[in-house]
Amino acid sequence: MAKTVSKDMIINQILSVDPGIAPILMASGMHCISCFAASGESLEEAAMVHGLDAQDIEDMINEYLALKDDGQITEDDLADLAKFS
Repeated sequence: MAKTVSKDMIINQILSVDPGIAPILMASGMHCISCFAASGESLEEAAMVHGLDAQDIEDMINEYLALKDDGQITEDDLADLAKFS
C-alpha cells in the first residue's frame, strides 16, 4: 500500500515521506521546502499563503506516491519534473 500525506501535515513531515515530493511542491509554486516555515507550517497553511488549493496539491502528491508504489514513475521522471521547478 502506498504512503499518503494530508494537508494538515507539516511541510517537513511531508518531505520526509518521500524526497520526490519536493519537485512537486516546487512545480506548484511552493518554493518553501527550504524555508524556515517548512518546519512549522502545514501544507494547508503554506498553500493559503501562496494562493493555492491545498486539496489539489495533496491529491497530486498522493497520486505520485501511488504511481511510485505501483512502479509507474521513476527517479528519472522526477528529475525531469525538477527541471521545470
